[in-house]
Amino acid sequence: MERHMAQTLFEIDGRIPDALRVAFGLCEARPAPAPGQHDEVANFAAVLLAPRDDEPMDCDEEPVAPGALRMVFDSCYITDHGEDAHFGSADAGVVGVTDGVGAYREQGVDASAFARGLMNSAYADVVTAAAPGTHVCPRTLLERAHQATAAAGTPAASTAAIVSLSGRTLRWAYVGDSGFAVFRDGRVLRRSRAQQHYFNCPYQLNAGRDSAMVADDAEVGEVPAKEGDVVVVGTDGLFDNVTDDELERIVRMGTALGFSPLNMAEVVAGFAFEAVRCSNRDTPYSVSGRSEAGQGFFTGGKPDGKILGAHIGTYTMKVRRV
Repeated sequence: MERHMAQTLFEIDGRIPDALRVAFGLCEARPAPAPGQHDEVANFAAVLLAPRDDEPMDCDEEPVAPGALRMVFDSCYITDHGEDAHFGSADAGVVGVTDGVGAYREQGVDASAFARGLMNSAYADVVTAAAPGTHVCPRTLLERAHQATAAAGTPAASTAAIVSLSGRTLRWAYVGDSGFAVFRDGRVLRRSRAQQHYFNCPYQLNAGRDSAMVADDAEVGEVPAKEGDVVVVGTDGLFDNVTDDELERIVRMGTALGFSPLNMAEVVAGFAFEAVRCSNRDTPYSVSGRSEAGQGFFTGGKPDGKILGAHIGTYTMKVRRV
């Protein structure tokens, strides 16, 4: 996937990765321009990756034009252990991501089992039970997927997030620190906030109802959709390593350059992959580590077990008129 992503980015514009590094201070070095030579990368970053201003955005006040909407989406995954899973149905207008709890590896258990079970069950439910044009309720779908996976005695545990476009409404349900962000006109309109017992211990779904958060306790919500909205759905490998401001600027860049959902997902995942390996900058994970866990001077991305890396799974979707 890394190789495919690099080829795709090169075909779009070879300066984009360097522009991201310049704008956000990523650790990988790039050659400095020769004396007197115009730094096109820095100029590119300044124009398309300019920070947001401080003016508030009240998107809910904007009128929404009538007419049917559809979801166009694609995904990119960069994994170290392959414990993430996902599904998507364009016909049903729904996508989901899960992240298996890596600690089960130390017990000799397939840490991806419950994550895969949730997404397989959700997909099967959508394609076999939902009639064409039926609006999917993320909470109901997550609850059914959890019940089916638990009933099968599937081992391990997982976080989960499901987002659907139901008519002209975006709806979501999530458990733990898998989540989503909705962007309108390049600004965050809605953003999930991780459910966790304490720092780095998210709520989880598993087969033991006495020790797991069940789907009934998922965070749920909805917001009116508008043509042109961009939705990014991902696991903690994304949201622990990329700030809202960084995501906003990447989405604005991708929109300005006419990125497809696949292009956008690849850029977001690639940026997160570099951020997790960069020890000289702050991330949401390092900020929380200092403020919530008292970990002193702590910078850099979220390590994945004993390997410096992360499960980074991103779904990027765009709302378009039918």
